[in-house]
Order: sequence, then C-alpha cells, then structure tokens
Amino acid sequence: MKTIFLVASLLFASQVDCQISYSGKIGKSPIKLVLHQYSDGDSRAFYAYDNYDTPINIDGYLDKGDLKLFENDSLGTTAATLTFRNYKTSRKNLIGDWINADHSKHYKIFLKKDFSIDPGADIQWSSRELIQPITTADHYFKLVTQKEKNQFYARIIAVKVFQKRTDKLIQTLSLDCQLLGIDNLQVGDYNFDGLQDFSVFEASYAGANTSRIFILRNPNSETYSISNFSGTSLEFDPELKRIYEHNQCCAGTSIINSTYKVVDNVMVLLDTNCLQYDETTEEYIEVDCE
Repeated sequence: MKTIFLVASLLFASQVDCQISYSGKIGKSPIKLVLHQYSDGDSRAFYAYDNYDTPINIDGYLDKGDLKLFENDSLGTTAATLTFRNYKTSRKNLIGDWINADHSKHYKIFLKKDFSIDPGADIQWSSRELIQPITTADHYFKLVTQKEKNQFYARIIAVKVFQKRTDKLIQTLSLDCQLLGIDNLQVGDYNFDGLQDFSVFEASYAGANTSRIFILRNPNSETYSISNFSGTSLEFDPELKRIYEHNQCCAGTSIINSTYKVVDNVMVLLDTNCLQYDETTEEYIEVDCE
C-alpha cells in the first residue's frame, strides 16, 4: 500500500515527553503520522510521499490550542500549512487541514491513534517502529523501539532498512541506543568511499559529549555493516578525509582533540592535542596529554 509518512515534533524542553503514532489519510492518500510531544509549543516536523520516500521538513508551533505546521520551499517561503484545531495528545482521533500557500489546494486530514511511546517505570511493550526523517538516495529507515518495565524511557533495539519505491525490507540491524526524538539518524560518507552511510545516536554523556553508531554501506550491495568507529562527538571532513574527535570534561575546562584517518574501514589515530583552561589568562593552553 502506498503511504505518506508524516512525522511532527513539538519541542518539549530537551527531552521527549511522549511520541504518538497515527494512521489515516490526507485527502485520499493514506498516511502515517508520528508526533513528538515536548513542552514549550515550538514544533519540528517532516513528511514524505511513499512514491518518493523523501522527507519534507516542516516547522511550527501551538497557537491558542491549534497545532500549525509549515512546509517551506527551497527559498524558505511557506508552501503549505497543516493545521489541527484544538489539538490534544489524549485524543484518539485527529481532524486537520492541508492548505497550500495560495489556498488553491485544500485537503482534509483524518488520523487515528495507533500507539504512544510514553515514559514511566510501570510502562512496558516489546516492539514499536518509528519512521525516520533522514534517508539515503536508495533507502529509508525505521527505528525499532522497546520499553521495559522499571526502565523509565524507551530504547532503540534495532534499525530496519527499506528500499525506496518498493518498500522492500532490505535488512534489520540490532542496536542498543537512547531514543532521541526526531534527530536519531544522520546520513554521511563516514569512511570516504563515495557511498552513503548512516548513523544512529547512541548516548549522551557529561557536558557536550555524545556518541553515535556508524553503519557503513557495503560496496556493490544494498546492505550495511555496523562499523567499529568509536569516540565522542566525532566530526567527518570529506575533503581531507579525516575524522575529528572532541572530548570535553570538567565543565569544559579540559578538552582533548584527536585526528584519525580511515584505513580498511578502521579509524587510525594520527594526532592528539590536549587543552586546559587557564583562569588567569582566560584562554585555553596546550598541555601534555596524560
């Protein structure tokens, strides 16, 4: 069945309060909608037609109880608005409107709640799948989540890889990662071989330190392999073909910067630089790495 995937996100502080999966229609087109609920009323969203499986980003907010989501064109001009009147997360059914910028096209939206992903120690379930807003040229992805009793937040236990246009399941890869709202997945060429890879947010640590699972596209194949790339807050330079690691501690007063190259899909350390904040000069100075 051809499906439009729609994912909306309301920023509720920095932590997802709940995520709700809906199914229904925009006009005559079947859709699935996943809503990320946060606290301050700002919204982020995306949707993608199944014929293309390419997400379209949407931003919005709650306005006097109405949820408004705005689709922008490449110039940043609003191309369409999705509105849900008197929006409440507790409702089992949602009715809304999709209207383009000049009001020449207007489609009704009808949605029914399928499930919600809520925090709480007493809540448990085994497997719920969330479509992701990031795709490669060939594939789109769903994260498989699980909620165990006495575990306050749900976790990611796998990622599924689907072929665009056919919706064929290519592969399921087992993971163990934190669930990070709408920004779990990123796409990039992490081993600099000219193929599109993807990564899944793994965990956040003290300060600004984070980690991701980097999953590499296998040459001459539609499949992927989980790499052994590791480190905190990795950044990738496709021009110089280098990986940079940034590790902060002690409220940012101590920083370790490392540079790697990639050899046979393995990170090889080239250089490490250590900095310490000097309160007298109010600047970072280079120190020996212990």
